[in-house]
Amino acid sequence: MTAPLIDPFQRAITYLRVSVTDRCDFRCVYCMAENMQFLPKKELLTLEELDRMCSTFVKLGVEKLRITGGEPLVRRGIMTFFQSMSRHLETGALKELTLTTNGSQLEKYAKDLYAAGVRRVNVSLDTLDDEKFARVTRWGRLPQVLRGIDAAKAAGLRVKLNAVALKEFNEDELISMTQWCAENDMDLTWIEVMPMGDLGNEDRIGQYWALSELRKTLAEHYTLTDLAERTGGPARYVKLEETGQKIGFITPLTHNFCESCNRVRLTCTGELFMCLGQEDNADLRKPLRDFPNEEFQLEKAIRNAISHKPKGHDFDYSRQSISGQMTRHMSHTGG
Repeated sequence: MTAPLIDPFQRAITYLRVSVTDRCDFRCVYCMAENMQFLPKKELLTLEELDRMCSTFVKLGVEKLRITGGEPLVRRGIMTFFQSMSRHLETGALKELTLTTNGSQLEKYAKDLYAAGVRRVNVSLDTLDDEKFARVTRWGRLPQVLRGIDAAKAAGLRVKLNAVALKEFNEDELISMTQWCAENDMDLTWIEVMPMGDLGNEDRIGQYWALSELRKTLAEHYTLTDLAERTGGPARYVKLEETGQKIGFITPLTHNFCESCNRVRLTCTGELFMCLGQEDNADLRKPLRDFPNEEFQLEKAIRNAISHKPKGHDFDYSRQSISGQMTRHMSHTGG
């Protein structure tokens, strides 16, 4: 049971994204319905169970752990989990502990995160306009997020912005957001909106802004140099020669990035999704709870799940229809 996690396509699984809650203090239009029905508390893994689950993955070769949500920092007591996971950083078994956040709670927790060994955070921020921010997040408060980013930087955390590219929403902010990130020494990654969740009246095809178009516009203002950097993740990077900053592009629709996928996603209820764009999943909560003192059963369940990891996803917006659409909300899997 000491062999590394290798999927059927000979990809080593070294990256686990963990959703610690389905709850959030925002209601972003591409992520959640406005009136979400959240899970009963008993269905969620406890912080102790999350520790045991993540520690088992680390034992099996996972070197990077990203904590997500919902909004991970709204989970009560979440800092005890970060503090506990820091022991794997100290041994060297875990190379990086990080999180993706909407930034709303960073002002409160930035120093504690740094103390727990977190060195980088991704902040999801699609606009720098107050009115548009309130519209896209429904409940959001932009000044609170900006204070959180300042607090993170002051605590020593490296901040990267993730922005979802939304047609006729933030197209006009491409250059201003790029300049703002450059002025604040932050990298920026753009993400194509993905067909996930039944969000009522949200028009996914109408929202879709191809990153090939975004890149073309960016190239009219900056000199773009392609970078060979690969993290096993979906982003492809360029360097803006004029500012020195790095811009990433996550293109699940115009470019299938699955060939080097090294990650799986664990939900707050213990479901393991081997692919963000597939519905297949494995229930790890059952062996976790059925065998509280027997690690072999959990390890066996994890290995069995990895043996079913698919080659790739099927997202497609061609022919003005959505193929490969996922019925679950993005918040369920943690992005």
